[in-house]
Amino acid sequence: MKAKSQPAAAQTQSPSQTLSEAERSAQAAQKPQPQPRDFSPDQRAKIEKAVTAFMAANRAPGVSVAVILGGQPVWSSGFGMSDLENLVPATSSTLYRLGSISKSITAVAAMQLWERNQLDLDAAVQKYCPAFPQKADSITARQLLAHLSGIRHYRPDGKGDVPDDSARHFPTMEEALQLFAADPLIDKPGTHFHYSTYGYTLLGCVIEGASKQQFVDYVAANIFHPAGMEHTQADDHFAIIAHRSRWYHKNKAGTVVNAGVLDSSYKVPGGGLLSSADDMAHFEAAILGDKLIKRSTRDVMWTIPKPTEQKPSHYALGWFITDKFGIHLAGHTGGQPGTDTTFLIAPDRNAAVVVLANMDEADTTPVAEKILQILLDMKDKPN
Repeated sequence: MKAKSQPAAAQTQSPSQTLSEAERSAQAAQKPQPQPRDFSPDQRAKIEKAVTAFMAANRAPGVSVAVILGGQPVWSSGFGMSDLENLVPATSSTLYRLGSISKSITAVAAMQLWERNQLDLDAAVQKYCPAFPQKADSITARQLLAHLSGIRHYRPDGKGDVPDDSARHFPTMEEALQLFAADPLIDKPGTHFHYSTYGYTLLGCVIEGASKQQFVDYVAANIFHPAGMEHTQADDHFAIIAHRSRWYHKNKAGTVVNAGVLDSSYKVPGGGLLSSADDMAHFEAAILGDKLIKRSTRDVMWTIPKPTEQKPSHYALGWFITDKFGIHLAGHTGGQPGTDTTFLIAPDRNAAVVVLANMDEADTTPVAEKILQILLDMKDKPN
């Protein structure tokens, strides 16, 4: 993580000032699609200004954005650099680590299986994942989806977790379970909200048992392919993956450096997928258009469950649910070494936005909200 930083000029100058003619031609081919009548040049200019301001404030090398209007992708673009060292521009097809946005995709997979009567959300997880040991109280897939299972998240001291800068690879979901399977629950299932990426690793094992397929194979066939997410895949640290971004971090001195090594194979369902702005826009459109699950199933997925011993959170089944700017929103955020991501869907307005950045801790949520405001011509309103 102590790699030499790039000169400031490399981060701020326009790609057209540094690219060869061949690279310029390739970038031109990636230009956004023509704007429909309800997406105006003024909106585009305001969105570009908001993204540029975000990048400058956070020194984010690269950002990709896509927006949905009328339930369909209407515009997408990349800004800055996907790879500073090799001067590769970010485009709307650049692949970023999704981080915890992966949870919403996994939730859709679980709800598909429930809709098809292949998964009982309220059965003990051992019915589908016998590799997970019995606890004093049963844990269900519904509780895993809602972070009500009592399974721990990462420890503050990192004890028992995968160390930072680790390339340790977990070839199976069962092997990844061993990181936390023997640990005691931190609360009785169903009683309290405790955010847990490990809970989603267990959910991935449940999905494998219910579908009788490997997790990545199931989501590829049942989510990525039908939604048109042609390039979304697991973030395999060792594979050669075209259009994958490099990952960046800002150190204590404010210098942009390469982020540390991360093999996310231990948490693919909860934070280990790669995707692009274009692919995520297709995912949002598929959710809005009921292409992956029925509207009634989506309603169940977006209903916030009530813990038995505390007030409800803003988390439903794999999705954050909130009201902002006077409208109802569903979405998720993600963050891990070298990435920060946000996607938001406004179902009542048939609109959505996704923002992906290759800089960790950049907080893409405010700029995603700003883009949605511009997109829907909304003013600030009390939540």
